[in-house]
Amino acid sequence: MKHWVEAARVRTLPLSVSGIIVGSFYAMSQGMFNWNIVIFALLTTLGLQILSNFANDYGDGVKGTDNDDRVGPKRAIQSGVISPAEMKRAIVITSLITLLFAVLLIYFAFKGKYLVFSLIFLVLGILAIASAIRYTVGKSAYGYRGYGDVFVFVFFGMVSTFGVYFMFSKTLDLLLLLPATSIGFLSVGVLNLNNMRDEESDRKAGKNTIVVKNGGTWAKKYHFFLVISAMILVLIFAFLNDFHFDQYIFLVAYFPMISHLITVYKNKTPRLLDPELKKLAISTFLLAVLLALCLIFFISDVVVNYV
Repeated sequence: MKHWVEAARVRTLPLSVSGIIVGSFYAMSQGMFNWNIVIFALLTTLGLQILSNFANDYGDGVKGTDNDDRVGPKRAIQSGVISPAEMKRAIVITSLITLLFAVLLIYFAFKGKYLVFSLIFLVLGILAIASAIRYTVGKSAYGYRGYGDVFVFVFFGMVSTFGVYFMFSKTLDLLLLLPATSIGFLSVGVLNLNNMRDEESDRKAGKNTIVVKNGGTWAKKYHFFLVISAMILVLIFAFLNDFHFDQYIFLVAYFPMISHLITVYKNKTPRLLDPELKKLAISTFLLAVLLALCLIFFISDVVVNYV
């Protein structure tokens, strides 16, 4: 069990649910809420993240990308504690469980009244599962061609934030595009850090991430764009929502982000960036939680109805 928990890479899980938290509580701030939707949206997203971690372990393991040059914690297949066959079986089981969660989520959101919406979200769920696997698995794995950033931005930014809100409201609110993009950028930032850390080993293994393609200097500039843009977008969202002065408490999450950017700016050895992955992931989760609380805490009628 210990090895499977390590293979699931628990430290990545808070980041993956950030979009669900923001989208759900934005709906709650407008008087819409359903715990069944929240719970199964969280379970589906966690399932996708764990599936992605298992698939990455398998894909990089069988390709030989995970070797002695790798900087981060040793993967399960790399260290030999889980065999490729066992991991492959775990990928299948996790895929089926995640699909079940997605189907239950769709049921609680639409309950047979919106057939078209149900089919669209079912297709999105299947695509998300397939994308999580294909990131590193197979000869045409898109993570080896530099497209991992697109997957992370779309599914953990846009789809999670907009998708869960749509399940409550059955409409789109374009203002939500701001925090959704912010969460997407920060999630890509964590992946970019991972790729910056592994640039040397990935290049040797033929894993052409966007960092390998463009180089470490470019990757730093890209990283600053992602994190700073995310911070600005949330500020614009707060301003357009007429936040009270005390609702800007979400700015607390900016302090570790700024500290993180200073560390990245000063860094000369990419291998030393590994601790920064956790810092940025937790900062993103903190931002999502504080923003969610800001959205509902100061709206008395919603608090009375749902607390």
